[in-house]
Amino acid sequence: MKFILNKYDKHAISTLPRVLFDGRVIVVQTEGEARRAVDYLLTFPRLGIDTETRPTFSRGHHGMNPVALLQVSTADTCFLFRLTLIGLPECLLRLLTDTRTLKIGLSLQDDWHQLRRRSEFEPQNYVELQDYVKRLGIEDMSLQKIYANIFGQKISKGQQLSNWDADVLNEKQKLYAATDAWACLQLYDEIERLRRTHDFSLVKVAEPLPACTGNH
Repeated sequence: MKFILNKYDKHAISTLPRVLFDGRVIVVQTEGEARRAVDYLLTFPRLGIDTETRPTFSRGHHGMNPVALLQVSTADTCFLFRLTLIGLPECLLRLLTDTRTLKIGLSLQDDWHQLRRRSEFEPQNYVELQDYVKRLGIEDMSLQKIYANIFGQKISKGQQLSNWDADVLNEKQKLYAATDAWACLQLYDEIERLRRTHDFSLVKVAEPLPACTGNH
């Protein structure tokens, strides 16, 4: 029996063991490589998906950078499509609009919005994990909290604000990006298992009392 909390304490995450994707990470930097990768990915029934964008620290320019990286993962292989180099070619649009292969991600509406800045498309056949986890009674919205709750492991966010437009992605960036996409797929598969077997118990965390105000 797996015990799941409706709300996970973010302070408890730091005590958990760290999880990292340990499969193949393939960086895609040309349209030819992208076409071959998409042909391979579309042979799978479901995929984990995520994006990365170079942060903007200048005041008043938040979110102005175009999405730099699209990560798409199977259970053991993650492709990192460098949109900074290849844009959003037709083959990737074919993947995102495919009606057979299920795409699984978190905050996907944000991802779709950013990707549409490169090329207009209508995404098909996808699952938003923020909505999906509600079927178990989970109220958290962040990938880190949801993964900690379901698997008891910590996804590090240390590379989130790194330069995703860099000429060469370093190993820490590659692993970070791959882990996020792969984690979405892992969560979906485990939630499906729990729903099918009912092998879980939801524990509702008591809401903290509101702070007292005024003079006594």
